[in-house]
Amino acid sequence: VALICTHIVIMVASAVFITDLKGKPLIHRNYRGTIKMSITDEFQRILAEKDENELEPIMNDKGVTFCFVEHNDLFLLGVTNSNGNVMIILNFLYKIIEVLEDYFEGLEQESIRDNFVLI
Repeated sequence: VALICTHIVIMVASAVFITDLKGKPLIHRNYRGTIKMSITDEFQRILAEKDENELEPIMNDKGVTFCFVEHNDLFLLGVTNSNGNVMIILNFLYKIIEVLEDYFEGLEQESIRDNFVLI
């Protein structure tokens, strides 16, 4: 996720993951290399600890900010360990959903697995 302002590129999300509803990663992109891939284990722990009604789309845990969107049987998760703009991250996640929905005519685990190479 990048925001371009007068020739300056500001990275907002350190990493983006698409996971199943349990938080197990299906595909990811680590933009900065500052987020460990095991961060999804922390996300799984948070999902297990909180009731579905207690989940908030923006959570901070141990200095890491998790921004996520639930869509069908997936979570789209943006992670940053810097002071990133979470609204831009959430907007980016919704744009990913929009693009993949249009391209695959539906977005779910099966479409991610079937089109892994394209994503």
